[in-house]
Amino acid sequence: MSVRDEAWPEGTPCWVDAQLDDLDKGQEFYAALFGWTFESSDDEQYGGYRIASLEGRPVAGLGPKPGPMPSAWSTYIAADDADATAAKITEAGGRLMMPVFDVGPMGRMTFATDVNGAAFGLWQQLQHRGVGIFNDPNTLTWNELHTRSFDAAKGFYTAVFGWEYDAMGDGTSLNYAVLKRAGEDTGVGGMNDDTLMPGDVMSEYWLVWFATADCDDVVTRAGELGGTVLMPPATTPFGRMGVVQGAQGEVFGLIDMATTEGPVPTA
Repeated sequence: MSVRDEAWPEGTPCWVDAQLDDLDKGQEFYAALFGWTFESSDDEQYGGYRIASLEGRPVAGLGPKPGPMPSAWSTYIAADDADATAAKITEAGGRLMMPVFDVGPMGRMTFATDVNGAAFGLWQQLQHRGVGIFNDPNTLTWNELHTRSFDAAKGFYTAVFGWEYDAMGDGTSLNYAVLKRAGEDTGVGGMNDDTLMPGDVMSEYWLVWFATADCDDVVTRAGELGGTVLMPPATTPFGRMGVVQGAQGEVFGLIDMATTEGPVPTA
């Protein structure tokens, strides 16, 4: 079991949540899909925001939409000083969707869009550290930016978080970057060049991936619970993976990392 009790280092994706129209239905969907249990927050202060847990540790959140928008899963990136990092976002050409604000004693945050328009959250951890269990079945395992402006995105996130990149792929069928904190070898996320993907694909968004013990089973159950299969399970060098849309339209990935096929592509 991969667990963490201390604060996540700056520049690490540390939390995910889904903004939904109906939190009760969302809770029912994810409890059935992943076996999550939920704790509701104070309705007046936090709008009914709900923390999902597994094995007694936080794994994700469900919250109400702040306004008219599609249902979506969001990635939050850790910041030691949310105000200072917010200033870097605007200096690098991004935009703050709201001023930095306190979430009671839990932390300090804002939402922003990068230089290409992809939305992400910024989280300064206080009482709420972020995910407390990860990389295990039914928990967060990867956060991946999809963009059609690959070089501009890389420049933006380097300016804001100091990220470095390991290239992956041949540049023709796959152009991918593994995101790393400065001076570290371990990847904290990925970035995909969507200009190489066939068809008219949606870009400029962060895709959240959850680990599974059996990708086919979880994808099937998602469909039975009212979700939609967007990418049927396929075995890759990274694992057997599929992409689904939740019952309220929120998109997320599922991956069984133990089932792989073929060599990992390199630069």
